[in-house]
Amino acid sequence: MFTPRISLPEHMPAGEGRWIVVAEDQKVLLVDGRYPCGDSSPVSGCRTHLLGLEDGIPIWAVTASEDGAGDPVDGVLTSKVMEGSGIAEWVNLRSLFGKVCDTDWILAGRASQVLAWERDHRYCGRCGVQTEHHPIDRAKQCPSCKLMAFPRISPAVIMLIERQGPDGPQILLAWGRQFHARFYSALAGFVEPGESLEECVRREVMEETAIEVANVRYFGSLPWPFPHSLMIGFLASYVAGEISIQEEEIIEAGWYGPKNLPPVPIGGMSIAGWMIEDWLQRVSEDR
Repeated sequence: MFTPRISLPEHMPAGEGRWIVVAEDQKVLLVDGRYPCGDSSPVSGCRTHLLGLEDGIPIWAVTASEDGAGDPVDGVLTSKVMEGSGIAEWVNLRSLFGKVCDTDWILAGRASQVLAWERDHRYCGRCGVQTEHHPIDRAKQCPSCKLMAFPRISPAVIMLIERQGPDGPQILLAWGRQFHARFYSALAGFVEPGESLEECVRREVMEETAIEVANVRYFGSLPWPFPHSLMIGFLASYVAGEISIQEEEIIEAGWYGPKNLPPVPIGGMSIAGWMIEDWLQRVSEDR
């Protein structure tokens, strides 16, 4: 079990544990297919961040550039890693899914977000003074104006819209412009200030497809470190309307049954895949 912490218990020596090394472009270092382990950081020249304890073992995050150059906050891999007997490789965070266990993939996403926060908040956004780390919270504080900056999390809703079509159950899927190849998924969008999650679901569906929905109900959530989102999944029921797409966001959208699904995620690392898989199972059980 993983327990988040920003400091070690008093009885634990600093420096021991597992090390998640992330480059600026969200590539993660694996040595012999695993995160490096040891009693000292595999990176020199930059700050380390404790993510927490997993079954009593400290999990650390540290950033390094692949070529030893680049941004000043990057460190350099130590000779222990570069000259060791293990095979070291950089793996893109998306491609890391399936190469390591699900828990380790989530930890890599957490590390990537914490290190991006470190990189992006070196200076106060209000007055420009160099920030300092808060002694208790995972936050950076301006010593001048006292503004505090916490790791950024951007909440986004993702929703699977269901209806009873002329030939049976259907779901609303869209080919978003973020996908270069033909690939369909659930609708999604970021939450606006002052908006509830349920209001966001109804607004986004209406904006993107002109469809009115109701019976909005929670499905689940997933941290999504690309770069710092929290995906909050909902199911909703069709009420009225004909599909009219928001062309800036969507290439094509339509209603699909279980036997005529286009290319979609099923299972895998995305909550959209989980929702579609759950729908297919429910539809199958109802037959």
